[in-house]
Amino acid sequence: MDTAERALAYAGGRLDRAGPLRTDPSRMNALLAEPTTVVLPMWRDRCLVDGDGPVRLTADRASLVRSAAGETVFLGLDGDVAVFAVDLSALPERSAVEMAGAVRAVDVRALVGRLDPGEAAAQAYARGLLHWHRQQRFCGTCGAPAVAGGGGHLRTCTGGDCGRLLFPRIEPAIIVLVEAPGSPGRCLLARHAGAAEDAFSTLAGFVEVGESLEDAVRREMAEEAGVTVTDVTYQGSQAWPFPAGLMVGFRATATSDEVRVDGEELLEARWFTRAELRERVAGGRSLGRLDAIDHRLLEDWLAGDS
Repeated sequence: MDTAERALAYAGGRLDRAGPLRTDPSRMNALLAEPTTVVLPMWRDRCLVDGDGPVRLTADRASLVRSAAGETVFLGLDGDVAVFAVDLSALPERSAVEMAGAVRAVDVRALVGRLDPGEAAAQAYARGLLHWHRQQRFCGTCGAPAVAGGGGHLRTCTGGDCGRLLFPRIEPAIIVLVEAPGSPGRCLLARHAGAAEDAFSTLAGFVEVGESLEDAVRREMAEEAGVTVTDVTYQGSQAWPFPAGLMVGFRATATSDEVRVDGEELLEARWFTRAELRERVAGGRSLGRLDAIDHRLLEDWLAGDS
């Protein structure tokens, strides 16, 4: 799966996350003062862009922006260059755009096809970390305010009898290409609630507490599509910080052709041959989101035997 992993959007980030540096506030301050340091400005989960792409601030403008930022977080080192991100969400959009020297705020998912893979990974990383800070301003145990530390990779409860350490949360989800038993080769695609007519995609679901990834595959396929699966095989994973996901891709084989959708999350499901999927692609239908792992799962399946 090495080739597929390299091709996945938001993967292959080149930053050294330099975890040991986060615990040294003086080192963080020194890096912020370095003239070569790069700062990525964000506004409410969007990157700020100019005519050339996402804005990368240095020197004086970065210092000005940081003074208005809700949080400044350390992303890591790009070679010898420190990379930080700042959150301008407290400002009106126009003020944030102007302060960063940008022209607009854009979701990174709308830019990913035009970005270097390392840059797309860094923008998604910044988006996810800053989103967590905005959502974790208070301790979930005692309700006291929580303050940022560790270079932006933890928050500490200020409650005198609590002091709980809060870390960024990851929400793992499985996404599965289910194959029919026997020949000809067929895969199961479903139309989800809210999807357009004839818009089919692979099946997915969140992992629950006390559940392995493979258990989640078997449960979700049974609950949503009434399908019992075997031969659950890992295919790869993808960072999906929109806002905090980790997508874990699998293949599995159904024990029968029978399908019974739940009528809530899935409205309909059907088996597709490779020839049928190729015909859909030729007719302008996409194989899932171009930046998502389901696209890779379907491409790999289409490249297999007929």
